[in-house]
Amino acid sequence: MTMPRNILGLMMFSLSALALGADDAGEWLLKMNHALASRNYDGTFFHLNEGRVETMRIVHRVKAGKVTERLLSLDGSGREFVRSHDELTCYLPDQHTVLVEPSRDGGSFLGSLPQFNAGGSEYYRIESLPTTRILGRIARVIAISPKDEYRFGYRLWLDEKSGMPLKTQLCDAHGQVLEQILFARLDMPDSIPDSDLAAHAQSKGMRWVRQGAVRDNTSAALEAFRAGHLPPGFHLTISGMQTIGAATVPARHLVYSDGMATVSVFVEDDKVEDDKAPVSQDPPMQGLARVGSAFAFSTVVQGHQVTAVGEVPAQTVESIAHSVRSYSTSH
Repeated sequence: MTMPRNILGLMMFSLSALALGADDAGEWLLKMNHALASRNYDGTFFHLNEGRVETMRIVHRVKAGKVTERLLSLDGSGREFVRSHDELTCYLPDQHTVLVEPSRDGGSFLGSLPQFNAGGSEYYRIESLPTTRILGRIARVIAISPKDEYRFGYRLWLDEKSGMPLKTQLCDAHGQVLEQILFARLDMPDSIPDSDLAAHAQSKGMRWVRQGAVRDNTSAALEAFRAGHLPPGFHLTISGMQTIGAATVPARHLVYSDGMATVSVFVEDDKVEDDKAPVSQDPPMQGLARVGSAFAFSTVVQGHQVTAVGEVPAQTVESIAHSVRSYSTSH
């Protein structure tokens, strides 16, 4: 669950509010971005994906401009995630592990929702549907439909008073629902106590893994890796380093966006051949995989493992991964 895109939404809201009509669907998306980034909220929601339902609680507080947030599973796994300012702590009882890493985002754990900006309308049809009621509230219904085969669509039910999402759906090109979030309870208090944001997970005896900030000191070849041919509308928004799982060597992390959907690309530093792996490591991953509502595609490019993942159609991640090249060596 992964998001500074909310900050962009906040900026766009202030710049665009006067230019958009009161019933404009794009304005409602900007209001949602603004609400997610700036409001206090405490809610319980159902996450439906591939026939599975998980009940989650989210607590989000903005105080003196700083975000503190807690997300926990209510279905027995005990998984809990707490972000305080610039640090994210993941309690994973099923893995007997507590993972601590720098927080790279100031938004919300709900930031996987589409982050609308002005360029998005070129590749999506955005329209308002008739209002309805959810949780006793009047909800604005926004439909976002892709204009081509490189992206998914969304349906959003937004609280008319606050702009907060009460229900969301991720849909394929045929309108089939791939993933759904449905709030059973959503409160927006003026203040939230520290106790509601403190982790309750029992961490005694668990293995602690701390990943510090990584300096960008990779080789010039890895530094220059980029996707050369992108699907229409996608462009590079973030380039940095990230440690993946238990790896000891950071990977280049590239994020491509079309204004709503995002694709993360990881280029690992260890050199491999197409059918071999470094000593004491598993063979490189190859091919397409489904990760919940997202697709991931892995391949080997110029001796580096490349993986592209995002909530987009399979052909989008495959196309981006295949186009990655080290431009310091190929140009």
